[in-house]
Amino acid sequence: MKKAAIIVFDQFTDVDVFLPWDLLNRVRIRHKDFEVKLLGTAPTHRSSAGIDIAMHGMIEACKDADLVFFASGSGTRRLYQNTEYLSRFTIDTSRQLVCSMCSGALLLAGLGLLDGLSAITYPSVFTELRNMGVEVIEDHHLVIHGNVATAAGCLAAVDLMQWAIGRLYDAGTAQDVIASVKPVGQGQVCMY
Repeated sequence: MKKAAIIVFDQFTDVDVFLPWDLLNRVRIRHKDFEVKLLGTAPTHRSSAGIDIAMHGMIEACKDADLVFFASGSGTRRLYQNTEYLSRFTIDTSRQLVCSMCSGALLLAGLGLLDGLSAITYPSVFTELRNMGVEVIEDHHLVIHGNVATAAGCLAAVDLMQWAIGRLYDAGTAQDVIASVKPVGQGQVCMY
């Protein structure tokens, strides 16, 4: 059984949780040996838009995941320096894929997972990430170092998930999942 964990917290960015959740569950439909869980520190967490969502477990469970995805949102600002919160994670990038959207990179940096690596995050947190000793690659929406990937701009989740799904399964599965959400006739514009 392969497992994906989406790390959620209060004040997460809605699309940065729900888009990966949807894409990863499209994998689950194709591969019955795959499960996706939302993990947090409470039974429910509230999004920045005010949606409460139930968790499937606590963040400690990410130690058993093949993919650990860190969401973004203003909630990262109070967590990335919270040693009690960070100490609850057991992550091994030699056997796990680890990725983040936008300000989720602050959590990766707080965990030491970006030590010696470059990354991307949302422009509003470039300075914070740089202050943590991480080289910010401003002109790329996706930065990958082995099993660690960072992405910026909510729709970059599509490319990030394509990378993750391809690594978990294969390029064909990744392409099929992404094709299932692309606009019909993408690239073909009819203007009158």
